[in-house]
Amino acid sequence: MGYNIHITRKENWFDENDTNNISLTEWTEYIKSDNEMRLDNFAEATATNGEYVRVETKGMSVWTKYSKDGHDGNHAWFWPDSGNIVVKNPDIEIRNKMIDIAGRLRAKVQGDDGEIYDTKESTIERRPWWKV
Repeated sequence: MGYNIHITRKENWFDENDTNNISLTEWTEYIKSDNEMRLDNFAEATATNGEYVRVETKGMSVWTKYSKDGHDGNHAWFWPDSGNIVVKNPDIEIRNKMIDIAGRLRAKVQGDDGEIYDTKESTIERRPWWKV
C-alpha cells in the first residue's frame, strides 16, 4: 500500500472543505519553472510480479535530478490529488525536494499521519556504531 507524503496548504492534508488547495494550473506552472521537474501526465513501472502498470493523471510529474532516477525502476513521481501534491514512500532525498517545492508554493510537507517535515535531513547514510 505505501505511505504518502503531501505538499499541502491545508491545516491537514485530508481536509475536504479547505479553500487552500494547490490548483492543477499552479502546479503545472511550478513544474515549468523548475528545470529539475518534467511534466509527463503519467507514471509507468513494472510490478514485482512482472506486470506492466501505467497510471495517467493530469499533472503527474517526475523529479529528473533524483539520484536514483531510472535505477532499478526508481522514479520520484509527484502527482496532484485533492488540492495537494503527493509522493508515495519518499526517501530523505525526495522529502528534501518536497520541502523546497513547498517553500515555493507557500505550503508545508505533511505525512499521512499528520507529521510535518519542515527541516531538511542529511542524505548521507550513516551506519550504526555497531556496524563500523
